[in-house]
Amino acid sequence: MSSINTISVDKLTRLLGTPKCPALIDVRLDDDFEAAPRLIPGSIRRPAERAPGWAQEFAGRAAIVICQKGLKLSQGAAAWLRHEGVPADSLEGGIEAWTDAGLPMVRADQLPPLDPQGRTVWVTRSRPKIDRIACPWLIRRFVDPAAVFLFVAPSEVAAVAERFGATPFDVEGVFWSHRGERCSFDTMIEEFGIAIEPLRHLATIVRGADTARLDLAPEAPGLLAASLGLSRMYADDLAQLEAGLALYDAFYRWCRDATDETHNWPSNKPGA
Repeated sequence: MSSINTISVDKLTRLLGTPKCPALIDVRLDDDFEAAPRLIPGSIRRPAERAPGWAQEFAGRAAIVICQKGLKLSQGAAAWLRHEGVPADSLEGGIEAWTDAGLPMVRADQLPPLDPQGRTVWVTRSRPKIDRIACPWLIRRFVDPAAVFLFVAPSEVAAVAERFGATPFDVEGVFWSHRGERCSFDTMIEEFGIAIEPLRHLATIVRGADTARLDLAPEAPGLLAASLGLSRMYADDLAQLEAGLALYDAFYRWCRDATDETHNWPSNKPGA
C-alpha cells in the first residue's frame, strides 16, 4: 500500500496513456539521467532545486514527481508543488523501481529538439485521416503531452520543418514515416521504445486502416469508417485532431483492457 503523498508503480502504470494521467515530472540529477537517458512515457524533465520557480507551470493539474529512488528529490519537489496548490505525489522507488519492473521507457535520444517553451514541434500534411491523427495521439499520450502539431500543404512540409524547427512525420523520405508495409505509428512505437502489447495491437489496427489492408484486424474497418467520418465533420485539422484523441483513447483502452469482453442484448424472456 502506498504511503501518503506517494503513488505505486502499479498504479501509475494504469494511468499511463489515458487522459486522466497527471503531469509526470522527472527531477533526476543530470548524472543519473545521463547514465540512463530514458524517460517514463509522457514525463518531462525539470530541475528539483528550482521547483519553487516552475511549480506554477502545473497549476490546475495533478502531478507525479519522479527521481532516481523516490526519496529526497521527488518528495521535496512534490512538497513544493503542494505548497503552490498543486496536488502532487512522488513515485515510490523512483526510476529504479520502474526499471526493475521491466516497464517501458522512452528513449530520450529520439526526442526531437524542444522549442523555447519546452515543447516538441511536429509538421505533416493537412487534412489528416488515420496515421496523422494516430501519431499525434501517441505523442501526446506517451511522449510529449505539450507537443505542437502543424498541418500544412503537402508541398510545404519540408520548408516549414526547416524554417520553423519542426520535425516532419508521415511524409515520404523522412525518419518518422512508413517503412515497408509498416506505417508511421509502427515506426514511432518502435523507435521511442514503447512497443508494449496494447500499442502493438493498436498499431495493427491503424496499419490495416491506413494502408487499405482491412483484413489485418477486424477492428480496422471500424477505425477507417470513424476516421473518414471525422474528416467530414471537421474542416479544421486541429479541431479534428482534438476529436480524434478521444477516438484513439477508446481504441487504446479496448486494446489494453477489453479485448476479451463481448456484448449482447440480454433477453428477458422466461427461461432464457
